[in-house]
Amino acid sequence: MNASISERPVILEAAINGMTSKEKNPNAPRSHDEIERDALRCFEMGATIVHAHNSDIALDGREAADDYLVPWRRILEARPDALWYPTLTASPTMAERLEHIELIAQEIPLRMCAFDPGSTNIGQPGPDGLPVGGVYPVSYDDCRTAFAFCERLKMGPALGIYEPNSLRTTLAYHRAGKLPAGAMVKFYFGGDYGLMATEPGVSFGLMPTEYGLLAYLDMLEGTDLPWSVSVWGGDLMETPIARLALERGGHLHIGVEEFYSPDRSPSNEELMAEAVELCAKVGRPVATLSQAAEMLALP
Repeated sequence: MNASISERPVILEAAINGMTSKEKNPNAPRSHDEIERDALRCFEMGATIVHAHNSDIALDGREAADDYLVPWRRILEARPDALWYPTLTASPTMAERLEHIELIAQEIPLRMCAFDPGSTNIGQPGPDGLPVGGVYPVSYDDCRTAFAFCERLKMGPALGIYEPNSLRTTLAYHRAGKLPAGAMVKFYFGGDYGLMATEPGVSFGLMPTEYGLLAYLDMLEGTDLPWSVSVWGGDLMETPIARLALERGGHLHIGVEEFYSPDRSPSNEELMAEAVELCAKVGRPVATLSQAAEMLALP
């Protein structure tokens, strides 16, 4: 690791709940009070970004916005400089999936917007062990709508890269000079349990291996886009890509949303502590909130 990388602060993003149920992990924060508690604790421990779902993903539009505003008004009163972003809703069109984000931003600070610039299969093993499930569809028209939304509202797009095609789409916007300011690419590697399974064997995307990460970095060559790694349906810290990402100048995306192991159910606090410890071992400092905003070039 060269000197310039060792001096580069690490952005730690905590994805504190997602769709993880209490049955899957009893430590998943679902209520407003639990979301507030976990978010503030993660910021205290060094998180530079917190990503959260609300208490019910079935809500959309005004109802979704109001549900997010309950804990996040309180969180931002305590941490007015906090960087955070919600998820999309499950509405049928991209414009509808984004509606609540604009409503939230009209009332509290919101400088980032998440969306996934490509489709992926989401499944689990069926009775015969073969994949069953469905498609999470994100079309090129959806990408155009979402990027235009970020540009209009001056929000940095937090881009979930489930598959290499999603990165190629992002790079097409980058080459055309149409990628909104503040973009960050988040490499979502598929662990053994994928996005929703409690039995191994059905996953998505690239595997969390050295060569999997190097393949993505080869695609990024020649750009200055900030990037992070995470493992969905697995344990990032048990793979080689967490340390390799830090050694290559990348960042870490951790939290209860993506973590799964049949052997333990950690809290967000435990996962944050592991990430901070690894940063110290590798010799890179954890970014402050202001450093993260500057590194991402958020508008």
